[in-house]
Amino acid sequence: MTASFMDLVDVTIVNVAIPSIQESTGASFSAVQWVTGGYALAFAIGLITGGRLGDVYGRRRLFLIGIAGFTIASGLCGLAGGPETLVAMRILQGATAALMVPQVLSIVHATFPAEERGKVFGLFGAVVGLGAVSGPLIGALLTEWNVFGLGWRPIFLINLPVGIAGLLLGRVFIGESKAERALRLDPVGVLLASAGLLMLIYPLTHGREAGWPLWGHLTMAGSVPVFALFVAYERVKTRRDGSPLVELSLFRVKSFAAGIGVQLTFGVVTGIFFLVWTLYMQLGLGWSPLKAGATGIPFSFAVSTAAGLSVQQLVPRFGRKVLQAGALVMAVGVLVYLAEAHRYGTGITPWQMLLPLVVMGAGMGLIVAPITDAVLADVPREHAGSASGLINTVNQVGLALGLGLVSVAFFGAVPAGTAAGEPFVGAFQQALWWVFGVLAVVFLLMFALPARRGGAVVAGGGGSAGGDDPAGGGSAGGDAGADGAAAVVRAAADAGRERVPA
Repeated sequence: MTASFMDLVDVTIVNVAIPSIQESTGASFSAVQWVTGGYALAFAIGLITGGRLGDVYGRRRLFLIGIAGFTIASGLCGLAGGPETLVAMRILQGATAALMVPQVLSIVHATFPAEERGKVFGLFGAVVGLGAVSGPLIGALLTEWNVFGLGWRPIFLINLPVGIAGLLLGRVFIGESKAERALRLDPVGVLLASAGLLMLIYPLTHGREAGWPLWGHLTMAGSVPVFALFVAYERVKTRRDGSPLVELSLFRVKSFAAGIGVQLTFGVVTGIFFLVWTLYMQLGLGWSPLKAGATGIPFSFAVSTAAGLSVQQLVPRFGRKVLQAGALVMAVGVLVYLAEAHRYGTGITPWQMLLPLVVMGAGMGLIVAPITDAVLADVPREHAGSASGLINTVNQVGLALGLGLVSVAFFGAVPAGTAAGEPFVGAFQQALWWVFGVLAVVFLLMFALPARRGGAVVAGGGGSAGGDDPAGGGSAGGDAGADGAAAVVRAAADAGRERVPA
């Protein structure tokens, strides 16, 4: 729980301090995107492999390596002298998080009997909820207080004592566990997937500042054959030893394939909105980090309330319609926000943002808690672990893609050389139209999800992602429902929004 809290708060803290980081380091807008997007991309690429490493070499060992690396990377982020170093250390932070995070729920699953896991996941939800409220406020306070004249740096340095405590506690209290039938690693698959994602996202992020050169278009087009080669290799790997990075047979399940599309597009929504929202408030409206951070608190509570209502009462009665209603409600919130931003311009107040933020938060809450269960409903139980891990990864990929699209959706409307002011307000409104459009795609994709609760895997319950064997499916991160909720929560934070206690 110490490690989870550190991870959850850390990624929430970052976004509220981005304008301060930009001012202090002279970072370009593309570098700003990579401060958040680099973490998400590294986390996505390493997530499944990180869990599989724990299965093979021991979850306790990989957890301790991950938390030590995360702590060291946090310290290096706080000491970074320029934007390039900060981006590199954020990528390292994401990579080490990919070693640490999958082990958390796998260790819980291997340590506690089924009848006790509900209590543990309840505690996990409480930690997530605490991160939802405290992360943005801690980041805002540390930035505003300018502790020891360090500016934004304490938002990373605060991880040092927490990480050291987690490392020491982990060595004493966590028992070692491994998978009895661990899958093999797939380094070639990781390499191909990483190359394809970088070829797609890097030109998107840097294209605007480079004047959209020809090499960028060629690189993005070249990602298509790389992904095709990845698929072909995964088929070969499946026939050879049955240990592919991605279980391609899952995509024959209609609801799962559509659910992956939902996760990808919903990740794009979060990637676009929550970064441009912070830039809009601080650079466009001139608000302080504390004011911007506090403005998002009602959103967090709305998500939390709607998520609990969704899982406990609505989804069991209405099934898929609840998720579709969530997409529609969130889209309505976006339209209300557009109207408010247009009407009040730079004079808008937090109170005038309250209605659209609560509506958007309620819509998101209806989606984030039950989505994993809906996607996994028709997946065979023996593949639930692989499916859960793939859901988590795709959500992170969508987030990174959304952050890359900020160059087009937001910065494309900001005149060159503009550092702050009213152009950011107009750019925010343009970005909201992008968010609205992607939410429409999310809504349509949801028609392919099961109409009713499938019951194969119960979100947040005691159902194992890998069957009754604590090791089975550990590479996907343990309990499918809790892991899926955690993935959405983490995606939210990586996008810079407040933590969602799903």
